[in-house]
Amino acid sequence: MPEAVPALCRDCLHPFAAEGPCPKCHSPRVVRHAELWQLSIAHMDCDAFYASVEKRDNPELRDVPVIVGGGQRGVVTTACYLARIHGVKSAMPMFRARKLCPQAVVVPPRMSVYVETSRHIRQLMDELTPVIEPLSLDEAFLDLTGTARLHNAPPVVQLARLANRINKEVGITISIGLSHNKFLAKIASDLDKPRGMALIGKAETTTFLQGKPVGMLWGVGPAMQQKLAQDGIRKIDDLLRYTAKNLADSYGSMGLRLYDLSRGQDARKISGATTVKSISSETTFNEDTADINALDGYLWRLSVDAADRAKAKGMAGRVVVLKLKTSDFRALSRRMTLEAPAQQADTIYTIARRLLQKAQENGPFRLLGVGITDLCPDHDAESAGDLLDTQAPKRRAIETATDTIRQKFGKDSIKKGRALK
Repeated sequence: MPEAVPALCRDCLHPFAAEGPCPKCHSPRVVRHAELWQLSIAHMDCDAFYASVEKRDNPELRDVPVIVGGGQRGVVTTACYLARIHGVKSAMPMFRARKLCPQAVVVPPRMSVYVETSRHIRQLMDELTPVIEPLSLDEAFLDLTGTARLHNAPPVVQLARLANRINKEVGITISIGLSHNKFLAKIASDLDKPRGMALIGKAETTTFLQGKPVGMLWGVGPAMQQKLAQDGIRKIDDLLRYTAKNLADSYGSMGLRLYDLSRGQDARKISGATTVKSISSETTFNEDTADINALDGYLWRLSVDAADRAKAKGMAGRVVVLKLKTSDFRALSRRMTLEAPAQQADTIYTIARRLLQKAQENGPFRLLGVGITDLCPDHDAESAGDLLDTQAPKRRAIETATDTIRQKFGKDSIKKGRALK
């Protein structure tokens, strides 16, 4: 008689070895796998993160399709699963998304809220392991190797408990992939969304990858897929016919990566040393504009958004960057290096406005963005005054007071007049 496959109830965390629902709480949310207690490399991905936060904060949106984005000529930032049923996808032009799902409620992004929610999730992850590699606000790799003794539970139990805590304390759901390396953990997290938990073990790696398209491999985008297809490589199985040298001769370092990944091998370590290189915010206009007053209003709101994200991350930037796209799709970038790192919206806006005034002759514009780069911890922020602007310290003090009010009563509880332009 074959040995029963280990199982775990994801709701009450009861371990057992039998078919059917949980024998303790009768929940059908059960995960089973022969290597259930051994796997320790995880990928955690929030389900439709921005849209889920919007539904959490506005219960009236809970049962309707929600698209986070803006404007007819903007793009979809995130779509909830109800909207995805209609074919709406991230990065899709907004006009197309509205045609596919006209009943959807469209809400503008609230980056400061998403950043704060991400920080809460990160705090919960930090309680499990110090080895966390964030990929974005809503996803991260976790290495739980060696943590079973510390938490008196194997990694899969810790992760199921984490998912329950995030749902209860943060108010959103996550999906988790668990495997023996990063590549397979990332794939696993997409297998059972939303609210999923999927495992890919060592013993099943080869059979799992059989017949899968090469586009599943990390780093193989549409251009690379087309190049491989020209060489008769469409499935992962096709790569198994080649030696590492063959693939390296044809595709360079990417060829070596293809050799390893097609065999389910990934030696990359999870690293918490990944750093954010820039913080920015941008918008695409419904109509091209050269109206300096309108641009000024957008510039202030984008500066506030970028500053909110920088403050949430505890970062400041030594360089302010202005991004523009003209009506004929030419991309323009202007930057200025500062005497001291900037974090305040007033500073970012003041510098960006100077850059915009110099570039406005290139208008009209269809896109405007602003941000900071060359980042550093915020303890050095705003340490040097502007000798040509004696009112700058007063405005920074006002902004600090404003931030306190916004944190207590909500982001829109107080605004400057220029935000209404």
